[in-house]
Amino acid sequence: MQKETAFPLPPDLPRPVDDGAAAHLVGMILPRISLPSTSGASVDLLALRAPRTVIYCYPMTGVPGKALPEGWDDIPGARGCTPQSCSFRDHHAELGELQTDVFGLSTQSTAYQKEMSERLHLPFAVLSDAKFELCDALRLPTFVVDGTRLVKRLTLVIREGRIEHVFYPVFPPNESADEVLRWLRAHPLPAH
Repeated sequence: MQKETAFPLPPDLPRPVDDGAAAHLVGMILPRISLPSTSGASVDLLALRAPRTVIYCYPMTGVPGKALPEGWDDIPGARGCTPQSCSFRDHHAELGELQTDVFGLSTQSTAYQKEMSERLHLPFAVLSDAKFELCDALRLPTFVVDGTRLVKRLTLVIREGRIEHVFYPVFPPNESADEVLRWLRAHPLPAH
């Protein structure tokens, strides 16, 4: 079982800017929403059990042999979903050592996500917000490409049902898990 690891990003990708679209998220309580996941089970966001949970949101992953939308690489923050997922896969054990569960999240269907999850051998579930329940409840930043609404790339750190920290914009996406690990180590869980 070979893991795909080399997903180089083009060197001239446009860097996304912080447009303030995620500034309201820190401190928000997660809504009572259950989302379908690639594990086959629904995940109740208010019933997360780990001391911390990271949910990294990404626009969409490509499918081998199928072209991405026209101009995808020109949209700041769009390119890099597969390298981002691989970064969380490759650092999954370290995140676990910090008592942190991980979920990916996009607005693609679970069937679409399952292909990517299996191909990349992800050790965590990916959540589908195809109905935009979480996106709309939290007012997550989204954008439209080729008539399809997608969530912008951001990462939520959740503790006790509340958003503790937000990474937005996330760039470069292949370094997302490293950035999260640095933050978690700098902000250890309180001793009980």
